[in-house]
Amino acid sequence: MTAHSFSNTSVMLGRSVRHVTRSMDTIITVTIMPIAFMLLFVYVFGGAIQAGTDNYVNFLMPGILLMAIASGISYTAYRLFNDLQGGIFERFHSMPIARSSVLWGHVLTSLVSNAISVVVIVLVGLLMGFRSSAGVLGWLAVAGILVLFTLALTWVAVMAGLSASSTDGATAFSYPIIFLPFVSSAFVPTDTMPGPVRAFAENQPVTSIVNTIRALLDRQPVGGEIWIALAWCVGILVVAYALAMLAYRRRIA
Repeated sequence: MTAHSFSNTSVMLGRSVRHVTRSMDTIITVTIMPIAFMLLFVYVFGGAIQAGTDNYVNFLMPGILLMAIASGISYTAYRLFNDLQGGIFERFHSMPIARSSVLWGHVLTSLVSNAISVVVIVLVGLLMGFRSSAGVLGWLAVAGILVLFTLALTWVAVMAGLSASSTDGATAFSYPIIFLPFVSSAFVPTDTMPGPVRAFAENQPVTSIVNTIRALLDRQPVGGEIWIALAWCVGILVVAYALAMLAYRRRIA
């Protein structure tokens, strides 16, 4: 990116962030569902779930954070679709700005809004008994993985926003992603699952990411799990970015 592109992207970021701050209900909506699930699993199901830990909130937290991010990125697709339908993209393209900055403004806004949601959920978790023995480096590693995960899913959302023919179509893609943590190690250990379900759970991206974050927060060795988690995040990010940019070029051609 050139200085010109960075400048354009910062302007687009400011525009999108202002839209979010004027409509805080989007962030509230994103945080309410994961918090509701956390309350449900801890205070209703927690006593019946054998997770191998005395503090089920600690076990639950990584999966809840991923669920919040998966929910939050749907608003990126929604805002992008509305911009396309409103004709604002054509106006931007008539100006001397870097065309990619229009997309990057939405992507970076997703990072900001999801970061707010994650902080709120962690604060609620602390009230519920969540505790972490991780040091500064551990928390930085967790933050880095969450940023990569958010970027990867946000570019998937960009593809949906560029390709959708309706508002419902722009956001519907997020539903399978939101419920993917339920078939992973996010809520229960995978060794309690039936064979075929366990095989799927242990070989999908959420499980490796959840296990890595959980180990980092508990200050436990992460082993090779972290490389699998990073490979999933980077792989999805690269493929989604390439496909989103291809769809964008076709859309503005």
